[in-house]
Amino acid sequence: MEKKSLGVIGGMGPMATSVFFEKVIENTVASSDQDHINMMILNHATLPDRTSVILNKREELFLDAIKNDFKLLEFAGVANIAIPCNTSHFFYEKMQEMTSINIIHMIDETCKTIHQKYGDHSKVGVLATTGTISSGIYEKGCNTYNMQLYKPNKVYQEQIMNTIYHVKSDLEVDTKVIEKIIEDLVHNEGCSCVILACTELSCLDLDDQAAKYCIDAMDVLVERSIEYSGGIVKS
Repeated sequence: MEKKSLGVIGGMGPMATSVFFEKVIENTVASSDQDHINMMILNHATLPDRTSVILNKREELFLDAIKNDFKLLEFAGVANIAIPCNTSHFFYEKMQEMTSINIIHMIDETCKTIHQKYGDHSKVGVLATTGTISSGIYEKGCNTYNMQLYKPNKVYQEQIMNTIYHVKSDLEVDTKVIEKIIEDLVHNEGCSCVILACTELSCLDLDDQAAKYCIDAMDVLVERSIEYSGGIVKS
């Protein structure tokens, strides 16, 4: 398959972008440098906080800040764009209107993957920022594939947000908090799986018991990024 360059709009946050880059490398079948895909990564760390913009209904702040990134990637000649930030996909349609380059839809690809594995009427838990939860993007995605989204209660949501912003702030994180939430959503709330729907959560080293119930949206984006760029994903 012909190799195509991938554009990445990162910085949301920088550590998550670094993990995304590493995962693309680690999950590409390659015996030489030339087997890997070409990437143009923009680490746009000063983009406005997505949750704050959504909750305060100031989406123009984010869209105005990101529009030049698409122009840079068009100039670079990339074939597809990956944005390793779940919350930013609240703006997906308006971002896609800004460029003729295909933006890989992280949320739709994730919901499609879950449906292929668990089927219709699956109950799906989600761990995400309050911005992502309130935006309804995963609820809409699950409804598209005839699945039910289950959102954590207020106490759990506060714990999830604290964990996410601890990762962003490079503070110590107690992964047992997230592992306990995952276990509860599966064993007590009847969820078939739980989406790790924030790229900061992708930075955590969860224990095997919790991880086996998780579908990491970043992992889905990594696989599609490799495939759409003409690479081969490790099985």
